[in-house]
Amino acid sequence: MRGGEAEDLACRYLLERGLQLVERNYHCPCGEIDLVMRHAGSIVFVEVRYRRSARFGSGAESIDRRKQAKLTATALHYLQSHRAAAKHPARFDVISISPGAQHDEVLWIQNAFGA
Repeated sequence: MRGGEAEDLACRYLLERGLQLVERNYHCPCGEIDLVMRHAGSIVFVEVRYRRSARFGSGAESIDRRKQAKLTATALHYLQSHRAAAKHPARFDVISISPGAQHDEVLWIQNAFGA
């Protein structure tokens, strides 16, 4: 599975659970956010991680302080550029995908870290 395929899977997974897609692959000088979504009145910044094996930890475990800082800076840029979105609460979610016996396993971590 490649990055785009993992993002497609994550997006479908979240859409099936009632989130609404706002934007994919938001880029700015600070970095990139894989998915920007709406959920229950909040803006949700989603980081998607895929791991072929858990040998070096899960995808969620790979989001260290440095990556969190980049995501936070990118989210702030997004909110400054999209004034309507800035009026809503925001959170950071992580979708961690790993291969399973029958199908890929998806772990959705809501409010994965604070900013």
